[in-house]
Amino acid sequence: QVQLVESGGGLAQAGGSLRLSCAASGSVSRFNSMGWYRQTPGKERELVAIISSGGTTTYADSVKGRFTISRDNAKNTVYLQMNSLKPEDTADYYCYIGPPANYWGRGTQVTVSS
Repeated sequence: QVQLVESGGGLAQAGGSLRLSCAASGSVSRFNSMGWYRQTPGKERELVAIISSGGTTTYADSVKGRFTISRDNAKNTVYLQMNSLKPEDTADYYCYIGPPANYWGRGTQVTVSS
């Protein structure tokens, strides 16, 4: 069984920064990718950023140049540094690990005020 525990969400002003962390526990060595998705009410969950065990990263166009994903394989932890935040970044952010099976954290709320 895999558990993902997110932390670091909260309230920020536009132009500000937040850092999300997600610690994975359980049998996680078999999974290649860790990352972050986000979701707002009435919309589908969307990819924010993902990083492979080898360090290859993929970002949504909307966050390129502002967000940075990183991971510490020794700690089974993934981070998301969010800079130059915009009100449209407001969402619930979910940690992800996979494949072949996909696991999600419970989510952490990020609110960006204008």
